[in-house]
Amino acid sequence: QVQLVESGGGLVQPGGSLRLSCVASGSIRRIYAMSWYRQAPGKQRELVAIITSGGSTNYADSVKGRFTISRDNAENTVYLQMNSLKPEDTADYYCKIQIQTIDATIKGYWGKGILVTVSS
Repeated sequence: QVQLVESGGGLVQPGGSLRLSCVASGSIRRIYAMSWYRQAPGKQRELVAIITSGGSTNYADSVKGRFTISRDNAENTVYLQMNSLKPEDTADYYCKIQIQTIDATIKGYWGKGILVTVSS
């Protein structure tokens, strides 16, 4: 059993910053890629940023230069630092982590999502 818990969302004014965190716990043997997705009302879920086990990162064009993804392997945690936020960044944000459990199964696990609202 694996659980992912996100935190750090909320309401912020345009131009502001937020830092999202996602902690994985449970029967974890190894963690591979960690990523953040978002889904705005009426839109499909989209990949925001991803970080590999080796530390390589990739970002959606819409957030490049404003968002930074990072990870703490010792704490099984992935972060998303969001700066210069815009109203169009408003969405539910989900972490997804590829995890090998103690039974050697590898699969992607999703968090429940956390709301980020950018508004004045």
